[in-house]
Amino acid sequence: MEICLGGITIHSARMTENFHGWAATKAGNALAEFEFDPGALRPEQVQVNVESCGICHSDLSMLDNDWGNASYPLVPGHEVVGVIEKMGDQVKGLAIGDRVGLGWFAGSCMSCQPCLSGHHNLCANGEQMIVGRHGGFADRVRANWEWAIKLPEKLDPASAGPLFCGGITVFAPITDFGVKPTDRVGVIGIGGLGHMAVQFLNKWGCEVTAFTSSEAKADEARKLGAHHVVGTRDAAALGKIAGSLDFILVTVNVSVDWDAYVAALAPGGRLHFVGAVLEPVPVRAFSLIGGRKSISGSPLGSPATVATMLDFCARHSIAPVIETFAMNDVNAALDHLRSGKATYRIVLKNS
Repeated sequence: MEICLGGITIHSARMTENFHGWAATKAGNALAEFEFDPGALRPEQVQVNVESCGICHSDLSMLDNDWGNASYPLVPGHEVVGVIEKMGDQVKGLAIGDRVGLGWFAGSCMSCQPCLSGHHNLCANGEQMIVGRHGGFADRVRANWEWAIKLPEKLDPASAGPLFCGGITVFAPITDFGVKPTDRVGVIGIGGLGHMAVQFLNKWGCEVTAFTSSEAKADEARKLGAHHVVGTRDAAALGKIAGSLDFILVTVNVSVDWDAYVAALAPGGRLHFVGAVLEPVPVRAFSLIGGRKSISGSPLGSPATVATMLDFCARHSIAPVIETFAMNDVNAALDHLRSGKATYRIVLKNS
């Protein structure tokens, strides 16, 4: 740009450089190329050159405004892997050139009780990557330093993106609720979330039962680490395991026979939701009281838990099963996910 000082024109570089991404202009629209000015880099932010970005079902929910909190134009994408190219002067523990991952959260207040106790994912004033801001379907993206987590060298950056949303979503409850290696656990839904949950729980040492509505996924679930596979529509099989499971992780976003799964819990067992089931979950109080059973839910995990998950993945060679598309084929990739044909996560790659 040009700056005029005392009649002398000085040519200066732009203080900010426009980002290029893919955006929807309203709910249900296809994505189109979109250029935007990100504004000044905040002191606590890193700017990441995006190498790849996973597609999550939450991106579809935001694009369609299913949750009523989308603003347009909207650049989706919150499973980013890339390299830090710029940093604010208050960034800690990171350096230019570090390869990092970013997930659903892009910032936390760092002063509330949840943040001060290490639960940044529960911050009521947290900044979310694609709520009111632009995400990772772009060439660059920004986030606060506390949510930019270094990628261990043993992990393949090409497939690591989905760990930062789908992966941590199913890993965090394992640590948060003290799931033990001796526990018998169930995973409802062997899809984008569930296929990672089965891998984690198997390597954690648990006896894993996979619940799926697709008979075709039975062999795949066993290869991923399930010791048993039960059809979600098989009432007789569900009846046989009544009272046997210590922990059941719900990764689906549709309703099933919740009474049958509560009945499958052992005394003290927990039915835990990470899938965004939009309908109310009807459960009778007496089905919980007699066996001191509980129902809970959780949003992703803290930065410290993300780092723990990445180390666990590196140690046990755990990775999402992915399909890849070029970033400029984003609409074809979204259609592939909507059709239910994705196996199991989709990752967009920048050229």
